[in-house]
Amino acid sequence: MQTRKLGPLEVSAMGYGCMGLDSGYGPAQDWQAGVQLIRDAFARGVTHFDTAEAYGPFTNEQRVGEAVAPFRDQVTVATKFGFGINPDGTRSGALNSRPEHIREVVDASLGRLKIGVIDLLYQHRVDPAVPIEDVAGTIRELVGEGKVRAYGLSEAGPQTIRRAHAVHPVSAVQ
Repeated sequence: MQTRKLGPLEVSAMGYGCMGLDSGYGPAQDWQAGVQLIRDAFARGVTHFDTAEAYGPFTNEQRVGEAVAPFRDQVTVATKFGFGINPDGTRSGALNSRPEHIREVVDASLGRLKIGVIDLLYQHRVDPAVPIEDVAGTIRELVGEGKVRAYGLSEAGPQTIRRAHAVHPVSAVQ
């Protein structure tokens, strides 16, 4: 399969969005069937897998982590932060991109995924209560700490992308 560059990452031209395995499009899929689906995608050349703490919540990251474990060094894993999700999975209903929350989510996601570094970390939604410069600055610190490799934005406008990129390179937009 052809590849593409996303900042410092090289990913398959076709990625696998894993949300539908646990939420979004009906009931969750059988656990092992979902793990096998991810592994089958890898066997067919897919090397980029997209998840989020919000999917499940939490269970999608666990499933992706289990599925990619045998070939972790050959794939990129993207996950997302930005919603107010409590540790028990209940939602506050609000966005939350405060720097301390980003750090909490990254540490929890690393644990659920059972990986040492998040290849691509997206802000799931732009939080109007937190300056994008503060968000990008936190990501820059996490990259420096070796917890994250690249930064992406979801549903961001051009001005927001420019402001974020001025603080830390934005490698992907969805």
